[in-house]
Amino acid sequence: MTGPDTSPSFRLAYVPGVTPTKWVRIWHERLPDVPLTLVAVSAAEAPGMLRSGDADAGFVRSPIDRTDLSAIPLYTETTVVVVPKDHAVAAVDEVTAEDLADDIVLHPLDDTLEWERRPGLPAIERPASTADAVELVAAGVGVLVVPQSLARLHHRKDLTYRPVSDAPVSGVALSWPEDGTTDLVEQFIGIVRGRTVNSSRGRPAQDQPKGKRPEAGEARRKATGAKTSGGSASGKSSGGKSSGGRTADKAAGNAAGKRPRSGSAGPKGGKRGKPRRSS
Repeated sequence: MTGPDTSPSFRLAYVPGVTPTKWVRIWHERLPDVPLTLVAVSAAEAPGMLRSGDADAGFVRSPIDRTDLSAIPLYTETTVVVVPKDHAVAAVDEVTAEDLADDIVLHPLDDTLEWERRPGLPAIERPASTADAVELVAAGVGVLVVPQSLARLHHRKDLTYRPVSDAPVSGVALSWPEDGTTDLVEQFIGIVRGRTVNSSRGRPAQDQPKGKRPEAGEARRKATGAKTSGGSASGKSSGGKSSGGRTADKAAGNAAGKRPRSGSAGPKGGKRGKPRRSS
C-alpha cells in the first residue's frame, strides 16, 4: 500500500490459472506513471494477502469470505478430469462423476472445488498442491479433477483432460479490502469491467443515476426559446394597436381610398330593389 509521501503504485495478486496479461497491458496504457506489480499467490493465501494490505487487489477463486473483502465475480470455469492419454476416459468427449467411481481421484490440499460427495476412491495421502497431483497422475497413481485453467497450466504431453458434466464449478473474482477502495482500485475495476477511458471510474455506467436525456432537454429549451421569441415579436407587431398595426392599417386605407358608402357596393347593394324594366 502507499503512504501519503510515497509515489503511487499498485500491487495485484493473482492465483494459479488466472492470466491477468490483458488487464495489466491496459493499465500501463492508461496509467503509465503508476507501476503495477504482479504477485503470484496460492488460492488459499490470496484472501490473507488482501486483508494484510500486501496487495491492493487480487484475482481469487470462489468461494470468498466477504466479511471484510469486496468482490466482483468475473467468470466460472468448466471442471475437467486430468488423465493419462491411454486412460479409458480419453476415448470419450465428457464424463460424469459416476464414471470415475473405480478410479483413485486425487484431492490436493489447494483444491477449491466444493463437493457434496467426492467422486472415485480416495488416495492414501493428499498431495500438497495441484502441481504435485499432476505428477502423480502422470505416474499412473490416479486421476485429478480441477478447473480447466489449471489443467492447461500444468499441461503435459502424456496427459489429457475431459469435462466432468456434473461436477461443481470454480469461479474467479476480482477482490480487494472493503476499506481499501482507493482511486487506483477503482481504476483497475473499470479496466476489468471494460469501461472506456472516458467513462466514470467511480462506478459503472449502468449504476449512474437515471435522468432526462440531455439532447431532449436541450431540444425543449430551444423550442421554448423559439416560442417565447415568436410571442415577443408578435406582441410588438399586434399587441393592442401597436405602431406596426397602425402603419399597416394606414397603408391599407391609402391604397383603397375612402371606405365605400353603405349600399354602393358589397353584399348590401343587393337590397336596392328590382331593376327597372326597360321601356
